[in-house]
Amino acid sequence: MFKILKNTFLVVILGIFISACSTTAKKAGKVGDVYTGTDTVKYLATGVADRVFFATNSTGLTSAAKTTLTKQAGYIKSSKIYVVIEGHADERGTREYNLALGERRANAARDYLMAKGVAKSSIKVISYGKERPANTDSSKLAWSQNRRSVTVKAK
Repeated sequence: MFKILKNTFLVVILGIFISACSTTAKKAGKVGDVYTGTDTVKYLATGVADRVFFATNSTGLTSAAKTTLTKQAGYIKSSKIYVVIEGHADERGTREYNLALGERRANAARDYLMAKGVAKSSIKVISYGKERPANTDSSKLAWSQNRRSVTVKAK
């Protein structure tokens, strides 16, 4: 009898421990595996978001990303500014892999801006890989916020 009580007690304690360690990521602002919220977004100009988000291991632009980049293209062309597109990745994967992925993401954004009429000479590309996360947590939400390209005014 004591052994059954002891095992039941251990199972209950283990269950409490596991539930205390688990976290739940908020689902609002996500479509599939791509973050679409606004809490990490800053602005190049009023109404022109500075970043677009990507799915895991992807450089494909979503329709939301294309909408944002179209607005960026209009602003860049009308303001005649120079920009740097920073490519970023989440913390998973090697440093080398994430630097290459970040560069491909930044290039995807650059290519889209150029297709919208922004001069190639107005755009510089850099990759930070996983070195500059927008969210330092280790969760699905944080990872989706870190898979991004950010367009900033060149100094």
